[in-house]
Order: sequence, then C-alpha cells, then structure tokens
Amino acid sequence: MDAAQQEATARARELQRSWYGEPLGALFRRLIDDLGLNQARLAAVLGLSAPMLSQLMSGQRAKIGNPAVVQRVQALQELASQVADGSVSAGEATDRMEEIKKSQGGSVLTNTGQTSTTGGAPTVRRVVREIQSLLRSVAAAGDIIDAADSLAPAHPELAEFLKVYGAGRTADAVAHYEGHQS
Repeated sequence: MDAAQQEATARARELQRSWYGEPLGALFRRLIDDLGLNQARLAAVLGLSAPMLSQLMSGQRAKIGNPAVVQRVQALQELASQVADGSVSAGEATDRMEEIKKSQGGSVLTNTGQTSTTGGAPTVRRVVREIQSLLRSVAAAGDIIDAADSLAPAHPELAEFLKVYGAGRTADAVAHYEGHQS
C-alpha cells in the first residue's frame, strides 16, 4: 500500500470513528467473535456483499450508505451484549440474527409498534443509537460540531445535545439521555 492509500485508509477509519464510535473493522471483528460468525455470515445478516464488508473493515470505504444496514449493525451490537451478559442463549441468538437479517431497519423513534426484539420497550441504548444514527445520516460529525458551536451562544442545551448524540460516544449519550429523564 502506498502512502496515499495509507492516508486515505487512515482518514476513512477516523471518519468511521466519528460516525460509528470506532473503526468498523474493530466493530465487525468484535461482532464476529461475540456472535460466533464468519465474515460471510456477518455480511449476509447485515445485507451487505462480502466485498463491501471487507472494504468497510479495511478502511477502503468509510461509510455504510444504507440506513437499514446501520440499524442492523446496532441490533447486532445489542444482541452481542445480551449474549455476553447471558440474557440470550446461543440458540436464541441464531434465531434473532435471522430476524435482524430480515428487518428493514424500522426506527424505534416512529410509533409503529416496533420495539426491541424482546417484546418490551426499546432499551435506552437502542433509542440512543437510533438518535445517533439519524443525526449521523444527516451530517458528518465535524459538521454537527460546527452547527452546535454556532448554536451554543443562544441555545446551549441544543448545542450540547448535537455534540453528545451527533459526535460523541454511545456511552456518553446514554448517560446524557438517562440524566434528562424525569
């Protein structure tokens, strides 16, 4: 790989970090490990071609263009955490992955009756990720920060919201969300 390719890859990974909280290679490798998948199976569940998954993982491509795929990634992350904490068995995880694969990426923010796959209300983390996904599908993190900075003098709370959800880490956004529930 020449210097220009290395620079482009580094730039793509930094964009991924700002959009998704970490480079997609690390995120996808963790999902593969946590859910016992291989790259081909992960690509199938997400609705991506194997070459596209590989390009996203290697930093040859920066952004997932399809919002439904982003939502499937988020659903798999939530599933992986449930497998890790023991609340979902390996067998249940396999069934849930089939549900995720078939999903069209419906938003928990629209009141269509869709909730988390456990049948109850969506988790705070899932709601936060929906908000992050929506903001990040509209603008890049740097643009969101610029917008927040211009809003800050007149609307500091709105500026904070944009920064936390549009450019921050999911854990910080979850803390912000929980701190604003009353």
